[in-house]
Amino acid sequence: MTRTPPTTVARVRLWRWRPNPLKRHSDVVEAWIVLATWILALLGAVFAGQAAAHSMDSALSARRAQEHAVSAVVTDGPAKAAPADGGYDDGQVWATVRWTAKDGTVHTDRAKVHPGAPAGSPVMVWTDGTGRIVSAPTTRAEGLLQTVLAGVLVAQVAGTAVWATGWLVRARLVRRRLAEWDDEWKRVGPEWRNLSGGRG
Repeated sequence: MTRTPPTTVARVRLWRWRPNPLKRHSDVVEAWIVLATWILALLGAVFAGQAAAHSMDSALSARRAQEHAVSAVVTDGPAKAAPADGGYDDGQVWATVRWTAKDGTVHTDRAKVHPGAPAGSPVMVWTDGTGRIVSAPTTRAEGLLQTVLAGVLVAQVAGTAVWATGWLVRARLVRRRLAEWDDEWKRVGPEWRNLSGGRG
C-alpha cells in the first residue's frame, strides 16, 4: 500500500505588500491609495446610482399623480392644421380642443388629434394641476426604464470621478517617488561608479 504524500496548502495573501526589504513607505501609501480608490469608487457608484434612481422614480410618480386624463372636443377642423414638425411624425395633427375642468371652468388649448376628425369629435387629453395640456405620462415600464438608465448613468459618472481622483493622487505620488530616486541616484551614482571601476 502506497502512502500519498501530504499536500500543503498555500496561504492566500489578500494584501499586495508582504514583508519585502525593498519596500518603501511610499509603496505602502500607494497600495492603500489603490485599495481605497477601488472601494470608494464602487461604494460611491452604488450609492449615487441608488439615489439617482430613487429621485427619478419619485419625480415620475409625482408627475403621474398630478396629471389626469380629461375628455375634450375638437372645436376646429384638424385637416387645416399642418402635421407636427417635431423630431418625428406620429401621424397626428394639431387642432384646438375645448374641455371643462372639475371646477366648471372651460379651457381651450391645442392638442394632437387624428387627421380628419371633424369639429365636435371627442378626444382624450392629459392636463396638469394648472389646467394646461401636457404629454401623456410615462407608463410603468417606461418609468422603470428611465429610472434604471438614470441610476446606471449616475453610478458610472460617480465611480469614474472617484477613480480619476485616486489616479491623480497616485500619479502625484509616483512623480514624487521618481524625483526622490533621481536625487538619491545623484548622491549614490558617483560612489557606485567608483566601486565598479567607472563602468556603472
